[in-house]
Amino acid sequence: VAGIIAGLILAGHRLPCWGSEALLQIAATIEGHPDNVAPVIYGGIQLGIHDGTRWTTERLPIPPGLQLVMFIPEFVGKTSTAREVLKPVVTREDASFNIGRVAFLVLALCQCNLDNLKNGVEDRMHQPQRGNALYKFLYPMIDAAQNAGACCAYLSGAGPTVMALTSGASGDIFTQREKERTDFAVANAMLQTAEEYNIKGKLVVTQATHEGARVVSADPPFSTGDITFRENV
Repeated sequence: VAGIIAGLILAGHRLPCWGSEALLQIAATIEGHPDNVAPVIYGGIQLGIHDGTRWTTERLPIPPGLQLVMFIPEFVGKTSTAREVLKPVVTREDASFNIGRVAFLVLALCQCNLDNLKNGVEDRMHQPQRGNALYKFLYPMIDAAQNAGACCAYLSGAGPTVMALTSGASGDIFTQREKERTDFAVANAMLQTAEEYNIKGKLVVTQATHEGARVVSADPPFSTGDITFRENV
């Protein structure tokens, strides 16, 4: 996405947005799906599909004070390898299970119901297979994070990063005293599991951003003496 936007800026070329979202079409076609590029372009949590004609995506609400606690292993997980461990056929039972969980997850986000996130991220179609074959630390780390107070934890994409979602003990983290927050406890629990499985990596605590890709510097600048854009771009 960054490369496409940089190319557009350098070429002075514009793409149509409303009703066509040309940047999304280009990026999602290259990637093969909108799962990563849609949040990068538009920010936030995006739910994207291909409607038979074009890629389209919509924003889901981010619950107030939601924290993202990520354990990022030092080793690189190849998507091609992660796909090889998946079954070529999905049972009706597993498909039904995952469809229900996705619906439950979307509802939990729309209602900002943190208690329902745990059930919403449950999976039978890729996490068990990848956990058993590639990431032995996955489910122990998920259990450790949730036992320490995380709303939920799951494998981020094809891995190997493990993501946990937390908030304050009583809701919005910014209204909580430090001892009421759960992100420190969750982070330490994930690091302890990594140590037990001899997995080196780093722990990052951050938040989901509502803002997507944007130009931070341009030469010559867009700003003029009469009109100043954000950060004087």
